[in-house]
Amino acid sequence: QVHLVESGGGLVQAGGSLRLSCAASGSIFSINAMGWYRQGPGKQREMVATITSDGDTSYADSVKGRYTISRDNAKNAMYLQMNSLKPEDTDVYYCYLGWTYYRDYSYWGQGTQVTVSS
Repeated sequence: QVHLVESGGGLVQAGGSLRLSCAASGSIFSINAMGWYRQGPGKQREMVATITSDGDTSYADSVKGRYTISRDNAKNAMYLQMNSLKPEDTDVYYCYLGWTYYRDYSYWGQGTQVTVSS
């Protein structure tokens, strides 16, 4: 089994910064993708940023230039540096890990709340 634990969420003023962390444990296939997604009340979960085990990254247009995703493969950890935060960034942020090996495997963390006050 795979277990994901997020940390680093909290309350910050607009313009501030936060750094989210995701720690993965369990039987993890070495070739995989990790990502951060967010979801607010009544909204669909949306992709924020993703990173492959090779280090290829992608970002939602709304966070480009403000967020940076990174990972440490040796530690099975992933990070999201969030700068210039805006009130509209307020959401629950979820860590994702997935890979394909004969079939698709997808795992999610429990989520961490990020609240940006104006």
